[in-house]
Amino acid sequence: MLAEQYRLVVTAFVLLLFPIIFKYSQRVLDRVTQGKIDTHRQLRAELLLKIITAIVLICLLLVFWGIELRGLLVLGSSLFAMLGVALFAGWSLLSNLTSFLLMFIQNYCRVGNWVRIVDGANHIEGCIVEMGLMNVVLKNVDGHRVIYPNNLFVTRPVLVLREEPSKPKVPAPKRVLGPKK
Repeated sequence: MLAEQYRLVVTAFVLLLFPIIFKYSQRVLDRVTQGKIDTHRQLRAELLLKIITAIVLICLLLVFWGIELRGLLVLGSSLFAMLGVALFAGWSLLSNLTSFLLMFIQNYCRVGNWVRIVDGANHIEGCIVEMGLMNVVLKNVDGHRVIYPNNLFVTRPVLVLREEPSKPKVPAPKRVLGPKK
């Protein structure tokens, strides 16, 4: 009976401690980024930080409540396998989410940058308008929006251009000799 009350008190303490831990980790994130990223990406990073903090605290509470470590190891190995699929399987939706995290960490490409994505003999040029969880939205020189998946954006060579590329010249129409129809 006393042990159960002790567990409840410790659980309540951890729940009250969660906002303090999150605030501290948020300050660390703010110091690391220091205005290097836009506010939209900052909010997404804070959400991800909150989720990771909650998962760690829940795992610690489960261990404290007597859940066997074997169960958590099975859960951890399953998550590790899922992360492996997310990193290496290009067809997986998880790879887009993982690629978003990689793009967030590297911070070379930002909203407003002009980029050229090289894919073999082809390429796509555009200004980054949005960097979402699943894709990057580019706006090309003609004003068209191109939605490019994050996993391809990370795995293809990306040139960050210094300035907006010029519009391609439209070839003059061919003149045909002979009678007009």
